[in-house]
Amino acid sequence: MALITALRRIGREITASIFEFCFTVFVFFWDISLTLINVLTFKRKVGRVTPKGHPGEGGIWPEYIPPKPGDIRSACPGLNSMANHGIIARDGRNISFREVAAKARTTFNFSPTAALVMSRGLSHALGRSYLNGTFNLSDADVHDGIEHDASFTRPDSHLRPDQSMPDGQLIASLLKCATGRPPRIHATPLDLPLPPIESPYFGVARQAAKALADFDMDRALTPRDFARRLDARRRECRRDNGQYSIDLKHKIINSANAAQLLHVFGGVVPDLFTFLTEERLPEGWESRDRNQMGVTKVAINVTAFPIELGLKEEVDKPLNLV
Repeated sequence: MALITALRRIGREITASIFEFCFTVFVFFWDISLTLINVLTFKRKVGRVTPKGHPGEGGIWPEYIPPKPGDIRSACPGLNSMANHGIIARDGRNISFREVAAKARTTFNFSPTAALVMSRGLSHALGRSYLNGTFNLSDADVHDGIEHDASFTRPDSHLRPDQSMPDGQLIASLLKCATGRPPRIHATPLDLPLPPIESPYFGVARQAAKALADFDMDRALTPRDFARRLDARRRECRRDNGQYSIDLKHKIINSANAAQLLHVFGGVVPDLFTFLTEERLPEGWESRDRNQMGVTKVAINVTAFPIELGLKEEVDKPLNLV
């Protein structure tokens, strides 16, 4: 009986590995084709990035309602912002992985491949089916799933287990690294209005705004700015968190997060302030990426890899071969 169980297990693992290899190859070439289409076609017109008939069309987003007592949020600002606007379930419960992929496409203009890989990656981290599985937003906080150490917006989970709310000081430290100038295709207000005092995000936004009081907000983060901040962030976490750990996969995810903020928000500081402190989509906002097929995995990786490979912290730390 034990032999039969062992053989079945080995067979399942072999089948899963073969399927995963074929799936990865398929998605890779699909993503390459979408990238080529983006290169060969005109960009979407400003004001028409969000598809017609979907939330955010023309920069008009559904009402923003911050989480109420009993609502669930995660370590991911993108998921939280969609819940706060009612694009996915406002209470953060029983959300399908396929729905997240579809809504991420239309909200942030991710390509079908990028949205699929991110949502399916979460489903597999939780050991659930992408096709018919559901999750609560707090499930996304499983450590070393999509939540990881050295986040741009949250303390490490060992230092603060509740990952549902961002940290204003960390957000300010990121935004203060900005040295670039924002594109002028979209007009962006430079003031930093705070949410109502009763909002759970009020303290976060006030803390960040106070830290940015003397900072020129007419700036945008560049890949080099993100690399500089990420280098400092990993050094901070290695120093302060006795259980700090981040493997190669999550280092790449860490840098990919930066790449997504660059593509979708253009690194524009005022927009990122609103998105990261309140987990809200700014009024009139639409994705800065106007490609017909959206932000592909190729585009994300082309931006993320130089950020990751430029981190001095990775070569200064001990090699620890033994």
